[in-house]
Parts: sequence; structure tokens; C-alpha cells
Amino acid sequence: MSDHTLADLCVLTGLTPRTVRYYVQIGLVDRPTGETRAARYGSRQVEQLLLIKKWSEAGLALERIRELLHGQTPAAPPRAPAPGHVAVRSHVLVADGVELVIDPGRAGLSPGQLRAFVRAVMDAFAPLQPTKGSPHEPT
Repeated sequence: MSDHTLADLCVLTGLTPRTVRYYVQIGLVDRPTGETRAARYGSRQVEQLLLIKKWSEAGLALERIRELLHGQTPAAPPRAPAPGHVAVRSHVLVADGVELVIDPGRAGLSPGQLRAFVRAVMDAFAPLQPTKGSPHEPT
């Protein structure tokens, strides 16, 4: 049953009209019945929006939310490491005394994303490094 205006929908979900329109535009929420001011939303759209809001607040990306809305099962939460657990981590020396430790599997990073992340960290740290003869350099 389509009986909610956009304004009603926003009150029910706590979302802005712009956000609702965006979610409809990108296909996360079913299109309303009717157009512009005559558009009406039903309980299905309310449910979709509430789920999107809940998952967004939990930190899920919109693409993952799309997968969940289309019936893909949620990924199982990672298990806490048990005694004897072996993990492979990347240790990146950024500078003397500065090391970056990454578990690419747990971070969900592809090799290309890992390289881009490390490069971004290195680039961000470069201006902070003391130069030779600088008063901040340890002796």
C-alpha cells in the first residue's frame, strides 16, 4: 500500500528528502508510485530505508548494503584469534622508529589497494621527516 508522502517518509525514517531521493536514484530503494509531488511510498520503502540507515550507521558501504538488500547473506563476523592462531601481516618501515603493520586479509585490502595505502602513508609522512642537521634529529 502506497500511502506516505516524501515528507511522511522522512519523518518515519529520520532521513532527509535529498538522501531518500538519492537512494531511489541509485536503486537502493524501490521507486515510489507516481511522480514528483504525487509520489507515494509504501511500507516496503520504509523498511528498506530503515535497514539502509541501520547498516550505514554500523559503517557498511552502500555497495555492501546493496548486496544485503538483494539477498546476499551477511559475512560472518571474524572470529577472535584462538591460541595457536597464525596470522600473516605486512610490516612496512615508514621511517626510523615508524612501522606500519597491516593484516591485509582482515583489512579486506587487495594487493593493489595495499600498495596504494602504503604509498599514501609514505607520502603523508614524508613532509614530517626531519632533515639532516635539523634540531629535531636525534644525536
